[in-house]
Amino acid sequence: MPDSHIPLPERLRPRDLSQIIGQDHLLGHQAPLRQMIDQGHLPSIIFWGPPGVGKTTIALLLAQAVDRPFVSLSALNAGVKELREVIADGGDLLAPVVFIDEIHRFNKSQQDALLNAVEKGKITLIGATTENPSFEINSALLSRCRVFVLQALTEDDLARLIKNALKSPKGLGYLNVEITNHMIEMIAGFADGDARTALNTLEMAVTNGVISPDKTTVTEDVLKQCIGKKSL
Repeated sequence: MPDSHIPLPERLRPRDLSQIIGQDHLLGHQAPLRQMIDQGHLPSIIFWGPPGVGKTTIALLLAQAVDRPFVSLSALNAGVKELREVIADGGDLLAPVVFIDEIHRFNKSQQDALLNAVEKGKITLIGATTENPSFEINSALLSRCRVFVLQALTEDDLARLIKNALKSPKGLGYLNVEITNHMIEMIAGFADGDARTALNTLEMAVTNGVISPDKTTVTEDVLKQCIGKKSL
């Protein structure tokens, strides 16, 4: 039995780029990011895309693929002081990959604090944003980064993700869940391109399913309660 106290999306976080579902335009055969990684090259990057499409996970796996230290910060609680500490600490390391979630929330002075370190190669920046970087990231920093657009996951992508979760020993495989394809499609439609929402909804439905000695059954009534009016 996996650590069930850990949320399902975290338990199923991909451990390798090959496990990423979706984003084939960036990570598929001969795609830009895949070619860079195959060549051992990782530039500073801005990931622009909706929530729940894998920005954080891809950043971590890119750092692992080029064997670099990885530092994760959130623009919600990191200021100039924290940025300078990370840059200073990185002086003794192999150009750490510094991931900044919601980088659009950084003000101009915070973004400016990154400029020299990015330009001199002291760090490799990967910023994640749900907002158009052309408007939210200052031009000096933007010019030093490659912008890659991540797409919302399709319903087929999400259905595949859900089915993987139902089978995986790290996911819900140990519960022998009984759920119809129609209900899987309902969850995929409700999630609206967001993998995290899909997995959290699935976990909630399974948790409230009918438990018997040999299986857990998800009923449509329970699922409708989990996804609410949006399912209509």
